[in-house]
Amino acid sequence: MKKSKTQVSKGSQQSPQIEGQRVTIIWKGSSPPQLVGDFTDWERGGRIDLVRAGRNVWVHEMELPDDAYMEYSFIDGDERIPDPMNPNLTPDGFGHKNNYIYMHGAAPTDLTRRVPGVAYGTLKTFQVKTWKLIAGNLRRVHLYQPSTPQACPLLVVWDGREYLRRARLPYILDNLVHQKRIRPVALAMVENSQSGRMMEYSCSDSTLVFLQHIVLPLAQEELNLVDISNQPGAYGVLGASMGGLMALYTGLRLSHIFGHVLSQSGGFTLAEGETVVYELVRRGDLRAIKIWMNVGLYDFVSLLAANREMYPLLSSRGYDVSYREYHGGHNYPSWRNDLWRGLEHHFGERNSPESDLPT
Repeated sequence: MKKSKTQVSKGSQQSPQIEGQRVTIIWKGSSPPQLVGDFTDWERGGRIDLVRAGRNVWVHEMELPDDAYMEYSFIDGDERIPDPMNPNLTPDGFGHKNNYIYMHGAAPTDLTRRVPGVAYGTLKTFQVKTWKLIAGNLRRVHLYQPSTPQACPLLVVWDGREYLRRARLPYILDNLVHQKRIRPVALAMVENSQSGRMMEYSCSDSTLVFLQHIVLPLAQEELNLVDISNQPGAYGVLGASMGGLMALYTGLRLSHIFGHVLSQSGGFTLAEGETVVYELVRRGDLRAIKIWMNVGLYDFVSLLAANREMYPLLSSRGYDVSYREYHGGHNYPSWRNDLWRGLEHHFGERNSPESDLPT
């Protein structure tokens, strides 16, 4: 059996141990589980066998960039096992809790904190009828009005519950406004259907009809929004993973309303097959939309590849597109920590509403 050269202190109760870029994840016990994480593409990339580093001590060593955020879990058969030596846990959205690591050059964004002196807006939650356009009879929509007398652009958010609770998006927006980094933006955060999410976000025109005829009239009635008839394309749309795909599809199909697209880890392919957004970009008319995309270098391998294909395709067709890769995986902490860049890109104070969109 291979043995690690790493020396682990007998009294050490902390895992992982981080020295520079070297990370050592430790398990203490007679029979070690295996290890999966962002760095293995989870189970898709195979499980890591720990290496003996002493009596009843097992380790996995790796090097990570200084600014990396990583999630991982021990696994035994089909059972996920939290690291008993790492108290840092976060839900993964699939019923598990993963341990996480911030390298020395990384940290959770402070934009999600409620800060004294910042004027925060108001949140209202509505149950709207779906009229069978999407799954179920009712769907929750969270509307957020920033604390300003001026009319605001609207940002529609797919997976709205997650962006509200896990990304704390209203706090991010209001803190950015307070710091004069963006202008005020209102939100319509549309919750997903756990059972119907894949269908609703797989470039669904029925979902867009629900958005146009149910969500937008509600938002326009309840929020102080800019007049879209006078400022075509002033609204934005945001989503992650399948929601990122749906954000781009929304912009391509409804560019006269949604001229600002923010796609995080967009799921542009399904089962290695292209979705219709590829053909809309290749063969469709050039739409007056501005696109910001990001994806983690430790994201699902297929999603990283799809984003690396979509960016040059959009660029070659003449779209105003910004693309960013970062040292993180497929999770809300990664998306939350990087989202301010996209918000500044689209709604930064340096951009006026009249000059934001390509002609």
